[in-house]
Amino acid sequence: MKKDIILAGVGGQGILSIATVIGEAAMAEGLYIKQAEVHGMSQRGGDVQSNLRIASQPIASDLIPLGGADIIISLEPMEALRYLPYLKPEGWIVTSSVPFVNIDNYPDMTDLTAHLDRLANRVVLDVEALAREAGAPAQAANMVLLGAAVPMLDIELEKIEAGICRIFARKGEEITAKNIAALRAGYDNSKK
Repeated sequence: MKKDIILAGVGGQGILSIATVIGEAAMAEGLYIKQAEVHGMSQRGGDVQSNLRIASQPIASDLIPLGGADIIISLEPMEALRYLPYLKPEGWIVTSSVPFVNIDNYPDMTDLTAHLDRLANRVVLDVEALAREAGAPAQAANMVLLGAAVPMLDIELEKIEAGICRIFARKGEEITAKNIAALRAGYDNSKK
C-alpha cells in the first residue's frame, strides 16, 4: 500500500487536522508515514499545504514529486488547482466548492468550476453546508472533506473514526461526535 496525498487550503481551515487524523489512522494500521508542511505568510488566510505520504514500506522522502500525488484534498478550490501539476493522471481531487476569497485578483468562480469539471476523477462539494446538515458547526467542514476522501485513501472509515476519537477526545464527547457526524456526511456524499 502506498498513498501520496497533498492537502491544501488556507490557514485556519483545518488542513493540518486532516493530516493528523489520517496520520493517526495510518499509524494504528502499522503503516509508515512522512509529512512535510508549508505555511502561508499569516496564521489565518495564508496558503497552507502539506505533503502526506503513507506506505506499507519505509518512505525515503517526505516530498511528493510532480505527477506523483494520488489525491489532492483541498478545502479551497483555487488551492486544489494550484497543485494539479502534482497529481497523477489517474489521481483524484477532493475539494470544497466554496472559495475563500482572500485576494483582490481571485479567479472567476465560473472559470474555476469549469476547470474542475474537466477533471475525470473529482469530488467537489459544499463542505460547510454538509457540516451544518450533519448537525456540526462549519468548523467541522474539514472532517466532511476528509470523509469524502476516505474511499480513495485505502484506510477503512472505522479506522479514520477511531483516529478522530483519539485526536478529539480531550475536547469532549460532543465535539468528537460532531466531527464524526461531519466525517460520515462527507463519506456518504462521496459514495453517491
